[in-house]
Amino acid sequence: MLPRFDYGDSVRVTRNVRNDGTYPGLETGNLLVRRGSLGYVMNVGTFLQDQLIYTVNFLDQGRIVGCREEELLGADEPWNPSRFETREKVLARLTLAVDGEVLVPAGTEGEVMRVLREYEPEVQYQVHFPGHVLQVPESVLEPMMGDAP
Repeated sequence: MLPRFDYGDSVRVTRNVRNDGTYPGLETGNLLVRRGSLGYVMNVGTFLQDQLIYTVNFLDQGRIVGCREEELLGADEPWNPSRFETREKVLARLTLAVDGEVLVPAGTEGEVMRVLREYEPEVQYQVHFPGHVLQVPESVLEPMMGDAP
């Protein structure tokens, strides 16, 4: 298990990082670092002997947090920002149908299973709706009422 990043590397976090209860002075669940933020690797360690954890200093936020390798990109790597992230609840803005069969009525709640940033011109998502998992573009989704985009 070799680390992808090293001390001093500039990295971008791909998911919102929230307090899991280990960051002092803030409530569990509070946002620590917003996805897309840049930081610098300070240290590399392991968790449960099978996960690399990077200590990253996000200078703009004044926070030092631990990030898993899959949550990071090199700062120079292409970054396509997304409105939603994995495990986020969303609503279908439109009725979704396949071959004329309505699978998801407009307003149906779903949960983002995967963010697919490699699609152009807009990000796509694998979303679990009741009874179906569909790949949909960002434009057909909206946030749950009260959620920030």
